[in-house]
Amino acid sequence: MTVFDKNMVTTASFLTAVTIAIGAFGAHGLKNIVDASALITFETGVRYQMYHCLGILVLGMAPLISEKIKKTVFWLFIAGIILFSGSIYLLALNAVLPFNSAKIGFITPIGGFLFIIGWIWLAYSLLSLKKQ
Repeated sequence: MTVFDKNMVTTASFLTAVTIAIGAFGAHGLKNIVDASALITFETGVRYQMYHCLGILVLGMAPLISEKIKKTVFWLFIAGIILFSGSIYLLALNAVLPFNSAKIGFITPIGGFLFIIGWIWLAYSLLSLKKQ
């Protein structure tokens, strides 16, 4: 088991910076463009993205977790970010987009499910670790 997964931590760091930029755009750039309800929806996407970016960061630095477990959880979280947060961003911006993003609303719960599976997989894997 490796102590530090450089690529995972680098990805998490980059995604965290992107998340902060998306959050700033939501807080400052969207105020006058979308209604309050859409802004709250957008903030939900940012919040869940940030939680999982930080989760990936910790995962990449966890010395007791095998590479296989790390990669599985990493990809579940990445897919969850794309499907959950990405679809929420599009849904929140539906009023200003040139297309109807409401048609992709079914993707949001799939992304949420991937987050849940990632956390359950991590918990199960940690409980299965042999004492050293």
